[in-house]
Amino acid sequence: MTVVSIVTPSYNQAAYLEQTIRSVLEQEFSQIEYILIDGASTDTSVEIIRRYADRLTYWVSEPDKGQAEAINKGFTRASGDVIAWLNSDDTYLPGAVRSAVQALEGDKDLAFVYGNMFAMDAHSRTTNHLKYRQYSLEDLLCFQIIGQPAVFMRRSAFEKAGGLNPAFHFMLDHHLWIRMAQFGRMLHISRTLASARYHPAAKNRAQPAEFGQEAFRILEWAQGETSLAGVFERVSRRARASANRVNARYRLDAGEPVHALRFWLNALLIHPPTALARMNILASALLNLAGFGTIREYVLRRRQAKYRGDDSALV
Repeated sequence: MTVVSIVTPSYNQAAYLEQTIRSVLEQEFSQIEYILIDGASTDTSVEIIRRYADRLTYWVSEPDKGQAEAINKGFTRASGDVIAWLNSDDTYLPGAVRSAVQALEGDKDLAFVYGNMFAMDAHSRTTNHLKYRQYSLEDLLCFQIIGQPAVFMRRSAFEKAGGLNPAFHFMLDHHLWIRMAQFGRMLHISRTLASARYHPAAKNRAQPAEFGQEAFRILEWAQGETSLAGVFERVSRRARASANRVNARYRLDAGEPVHALRFWLNALLIHPPTALARMNILASALLNLAGFGTIREYVLRRRQAKYRGDDSALV
């Protein structure tokens, strides 16, 4: 039977850690190795981990150099043919592991599979339902973002790709997907597999501008990668426009509407369809600049309210 190895990197996430652990241990799949790598937390994380220690394959609490190093370290302890990581503020939905394994067992050419994902707030209330589609390597180069908690990988593809690159801290998962997609196909599963938590201390909320800057670093890397030369040449304008559009979106989240507008206009000049597909970024930037940013906040609150009570919907 397929063994699945799951790594949770954690640092000072005691508020959410137990919910994450339980979401893994309560999966209806018997062959799970669960490895928890804590970065020497100073809160009550270690106390929580110890409560579940007898059900963990391995755990440690010691200083590390960040998320990528912690995850890579965890996978060196793993023996499963299927691997995944689940951050300590995210959760799996019931049946997630079984669904992913069935898809990977059904096609040996798959490098990884990914499902849909809920977004939730600090209080575990659903705020959005992120539904993806079948992407290609070209789509990834053009920054079609996949929800990381809903990804399960074949270990051989992860190792061929060289694991996570510690030089990336914000879009390290997207960088990995691009490299792995060169060693096998990716498959979208039409099922919601996980929930990602968005809260003030999360990197995508606390440091949104850094995500956009890292998109440009990935773009620069892809342009110089010999193995991607042919693919990148076909989508170079769209990829460059997409990096600008991603940066615009994160600059908006960072409360920098002037920069958001500038990057959106850059995308428009480089590849108009890419920019025009996200007119909401332009509208939000202009509203903020005109002093009507509360309208965007109102729209976001209305959207979040729509999903309250939707947590059990497995689509």
